[in-house]
Amino acid sequence: MRASTIIAVILLGTLVTACATGYQSEGFTGGFRDTQLAPDVFRISFSGNAFTSNDRVQDFALLRAAELTLANNFKYFAVINSTDQSRTETYVSPGSARTSGTVSTYGGTAHYSGTTTYEPPQVDTYYKPGVGLMVRAFPSKPDGIFVFDAEFITKSIRSKYGIQ
Repeated sequence: MRASTIIAVILLGTLVTACATGYQSEGFTGGFRDTQLAPDVFRISFSGNAFTSNDRVQDFALLRAAELTLANNFKYFAVINSTDQSRTETYVSPGSARTSGTVSTYGGTAHYSGTTTYEPPQVDTYYKPGVGLMVRAFPSKPDGIFVFDAEFITKSIRSKYGIQ
């Protein structure tokens, strides 16, 4: 019994992770979008679905910032501003009523006996994490401000999530 419980937990964890938003351009299940605002300034957003963690969303936004930094021949980037773009969505499923019964007849009369079952509407609220970053890229490491090494961030986050 213990082995089957462990297997069930592993399968459930795999299923939930498989449903989380992957590192991708924005689509139906979320992803990144970006805009270059100046030769060295980028705005990046990453939105996740209800199965995506806050950490994953933040990591993927940083990964996109690092990729844009390297693609534009820079080596370092600083986060100028960060905004929480998380949202909640509510879904209300309709309620329903079902009646079943029997009719019995005796002579010229009929008798009905029935039961009605009512299922009220279900309300589900989903939390979908999101983050927005404004970053500035640098060709060399500047003094006096904290910067990320774009190559290191790219390798680190890709390794963490098994991204090629």
